[in-house]
Amino acid sequence: MSTTDAVGQAGPGIPASTASTTAPHRGDPVTPPNQQLVNEDDEGVKGEEAGRDVSALLERGRTLSTPVLRAAVERLAPPMDTVAAYHFGWIDADGRPSDAAGGKAVRPALALLSAEVTGGPPQTGIPGAVAVELVHNFSLLHDDLMDGDEQRRHRDTVWKVHGPAQAILVGDALFALAGEILLELGTVEAGRATRRLTVATRKLIDGQAQDISYEHRDLVTVEECLEMEGNKTGALLACAASIGAVLGGADDRTADALEAYGHHLGLAFQAVDDLLGIWGDPQATGKQTWSDLRQRKKSLPVAAALGSEGPAAARLAKLMTEDAKKSQAEFEDFQEAEFAERAALIEEAGGREWTSQEAQRQHTTALAALDSVEMPGRVRDRFAALADFVVVRRG
Repeated sequence: MSTTDAVGQAGPGIPASTASTTAPHRGDPVTPPNQQLVNEDDEGVKGEEAGRDVSALLERGRTLSTPVLRAAVERLAPPMDTVAAYHFGWIDADGRPSDAAGGKAVRPALALLSAEVTGGPPQTGIPGAVAVELVHNFSLLHDDLMDGDEQRRHRDTVWKVHGPAQAILVGDALFALAGEILLELGTVEAGRATRRLTVATRKLIDGQAQDISYEHRDLVTVEECLEMEGNKTGALLACAASIGAVLGGADDRTADALEAYGHHLGLAFQAVDDLLGIWGDPQATGKQTWSDLRQRKKSLPVAAALGSEGPAAARLAKLMTEDAKKSQAEFEDFQEAEFAERAALIEEAGGREWTSQEAQRQHTTALAALDSVEMPGRVRDRFAALADFVVVRRG
């Protein structure tokens, strides 16, 4: 579903389907460092309300899916079962029980909620929730290794604690478990769900490959960035938003509409993630300051800034061209002030403001995708609350 009608004409380097009415350029208002990633004046109250509404959905997702997820992980041979348990936060690096915070559980929440679209109980979506969460964590294990990330959720990453080989093996094992969990149901609906999950996983891998290839390019367009993020983040959220309904017997038309919601929700989610990757509070994100800049990621704020006009964009382009020629070791020797300069240039060129607006555009498009789906009113309200939560979260 296109966002063209809502956003008007494109600016330099920004496709018409995603551009705001005015492309970012020098002189545009930028978001002050202490302001919400999504405008606080407009969204502050909305964010508080969404947080209250969503907390129960997220908790339900964790409560219903975690026992099945744990049982699935226990099938793994040692030491993979222990390594996976560490990754999920169930034990610490020494094998002692831990209550470390896991992820936000948006995907399990979506899978259980989608099961209610057809009038069934949320429990129908549990196998789908677990399968999607297994694939998601397979991708995190491999991403952390490929990106060289040493921290996730305020703890050392698996490859840092247990070594690269275990990170690869456990990731592979989680991916295999996802299909196993679904196919054990032995139903036609499970086969349809597995097909959708497999397609989503392939797209996710496509997105990671694109993300890596962009790190050493001088310029990545907003259009390329959105395609990559639609694959890397949107595909699995799209699957999560439909898989419970598929297991409950929903037809393809309904499942496709739910996938469209999830896809655009994923793009909104990733736009906010891109903002947090540069300007997020490390205490909230669990990552280093300027984390995406340290990894030379061509995220949406960077792509939007480079696609604009003016001295800030020109200076940023020059610096990033020079950065692309440096080895990772040289790049890691950068001082904090050098990353701060790049972040300031991205903001001055309009990349931060444009990305914040893009999150709102994708949020609107996600909700519009639900218009063709018949569902109980309370279920529709919960889909809307999850979408609101995504665009106002802080970590």
